[in-house]
Amino acid sequence: MFMTSLSSHSVSMTDRKQGASSPSISEVKPQSQAQESPDNDGNPSQIPDGGKQAWLVVLGAWCVSFCSYGWINSIGTFQEYYQSGPLKEYSASQISWIPSLQIFFMSFVGPVIGRVYDRYGLRWLMVVGSVMHVFGLMMASLSSKYYQFMLSQGVCSAIGVAICFLSAISVITQWFDKRRGLAFGTLATGSSLGGVVFPIMLSRLIETVGYGWAMRVSAFLILALLGPSGAGGSIRSAQGRRNMLKPFRETQFLLLLVGLFLVPFGLYVPINYMPVASKGAGMTTDMAQNMVAIYNGASAVGRFSSGFISDKAGRYNVFCICCYIAGILILGMWVPVSEALPNAAAVSIAFAAMFGIFSGGYISLMASLVAAISPLEEIGYRNGITFFFSAIGGLTTNPIAGAILEAGGGNWVGLKTFAGVFMIAGTTFTLAVRIHRVGWGLTKVF
Repeated sequence: MFMTSLSSHSVSMTDRKQGASSPSISEVKPQSQAQESPDNDGNPSQIPDGGKQAWLVVLGAWCVSFCSYGWINSIGTFQEYYQSGPLKEYSASQISWIPSLQIFFMSFVGPVIGRVYDRYGLRWLMVVGSVMHVFGLMMASLSSKYYQFMLSQGVCSAIGVAICFLSAISVITQWFDKRRGLAFGTLATGSSLGGVVFPIMLSRLIETVGYGWAMRVSAFLILALLGPSGAGGSIRSAQGRRNMLKPFRETQFLLLLVGLFLVPFGLYVPINYMPVASKGAGMTTDMAQNMVAIYNGASAVGRFSSGFISDKAGRYNVFCICCYIAGILILGMWVPVSEALPNAAAVSIAFAAMFGIFSGGYISLMASLVAAISPLEEIGYRNGITFFFSAIGGLTTNPIAGAILEAGGGNWVGLKTFAGVFMIAGTTFTLAVRIHRVGWGLTKVF
């Protein structure tokens, strides 16, 4: 699917970097549809920025997003099943390491995957990632012991997910420049839809045909969506070892790393604790279970709209506005929610929807922020670095939040305040990148 479309474009980039004359953009698209834009090293690079092939790339990446982050968004479904089923002799804390490892590996292997992508291209990464994701789920369907679930779902499937997703977001950058925000926003809706479809589908299948077939059906669906994505390939030129340390010598990239490291601490707390907090505020169990679905549905709107708007208003501008508002919503809207608050359930639902809309800017624009300050030939590696740092938040947020909640004697104020402060702090570091790049001018598009 989208890898086949990439081949000719990747080859043309390789020839240019090896000193050959710039090839005609007709190798990728007709000349009239090409757009020329400067890369971060000041050299001209021709990027289609639209057309049939480019949007097929987005379609393929959307399928990857649906099967990767969309699947990760459904992992809460398994916690309850494992606790009452095959792993009932284990504590909830021990079981929670299975989904935690999925989140962690989703980002931890990022630098390695990014480096491989930059040097060798997309084809075999997609093949290996798809096989590992599907094989891990198939093995999980046959598992009965703790270590089996850990290895199949927590390690094998998770690494496959990471390979596929990081490859998909990196390839988008080679096909879009001025419309990059729209492309990433469209891609990001896939994970939102997956976060709605997979939990509902898994819950119903587990009730009707059992856990084993629920996992197999999911694996076959994922194989159907990812299978065509491994059909093509691309060749990239190898990068020198010197590039490995280059990003860490750049002030703007370091500021962005800190920002994207801090924001997840504020992002994951509401996502993970909205159902429990809503139930504690008097919401019915059935309604509380729908809070994540409400969040994911609203997030799809936020991801697409923020990406679309960012192409005109600036990716850093839109990201900072969205994440600041998300932090303010946590502190001003979620913190006051309690049993003592009139209409607490209605406020919780409104918060889930509004937080989903504005926090969607983080998901859809994260890779665009990296691309805006990075050379094109290092996109894969730099995306991997940022995902690696965000993995720390994904692994440690739940234990930290649980400790804060326990220390407060079940009072949610401390936990919610923690989330709001980190969301705003991370956004401030990201704003510092914008200021360092274009200054304080509010009207400047960046």
